[in-house]
Amino acid sequence: MSAQGEFARIAADDGRAALVTVIEDGAKLLVRDDGTTDGGLGNADLDRAAAEAAEELMWAERSELREVEGVKLFVDVTAPAPRLVIFGAVDYADALCRLARAAGWRPFVCDPRSQFATRDRFPEAEDVLAAWPEDALARLGGIDRATYIAVLTHDPKLDDAALTLALRSEAPYVGAMGSRRAQAHRRERLLAAGIEEELLERIAAPIGLDLGAVTPEETALSIMSEVVAVRNGREGGRLSQVAGRIHEVGA
Repeated sequence: MSAQGEFARIAADDGRAALVTVIEDGAKLLVRDDGTTDGGLGNADLDRAAAEAAEELMWAERSELREVEGVKLFVDVTAPAPRLVIFGAVDYADALCRLARAAGWRPFVCDPRSQFATRDRFPEAEDVLAAWPEDALARLGGIDRATYIAVLTHDPKLDDAALTLALRSEAPYVGAMGSRRAQAHRRERLLAAGIEEELLERIAAPIGLDLGAVTPEETALSIMSEVVAVRNGREGGRLSQVAGRIHEVGA
């Protein structure tokens, strides 16, 4: 199968890959999410540079025109919707699932308490896993660079287990619910458990943007707003106070 045909197959299967095309002559290089490639651009150095650009853009989830070593390339990216893995089968999780789904994300709910972690309670979830964090994440295929984590429970056993795994992963976002006092206690526990200080700085806590949220729905909006801002490399402030472009312009 040609590189273009394989790219079309991956896209149809809702997978992740990038197809790099030389604008001048149409040569193509397919780069998969595991780093394997098909095809070639006719030059080993150009192939390596193109593969690096493809790796960057497939996880940034955008297609783009690039110039590498004086050669114009179009990097066409296909990727599944990003995942939001929610720990804690609580009311906030239901509201967050609904909002995430509306925004085009794939929400998953994980909680070892099988009486709470049910499909009936979370109809908008992609899946509901009644399992401890380690088992749940194994069933999800682990945490990659397109997996965002929200810890919504107030149970130290579940919180700490989920955060320990998330902080040592490639997750671009790890948020945790709780008051500042609860966060301080959590920090002490994680430090005592051997989590490095610099990893703890990755936790977005208290979770969400400062919207003055009160209800589960408003809290879900606060969390989802922060997640989307992180995904897009933004701070999440008011647009009326932002200088420069409001939206990124793609190729």
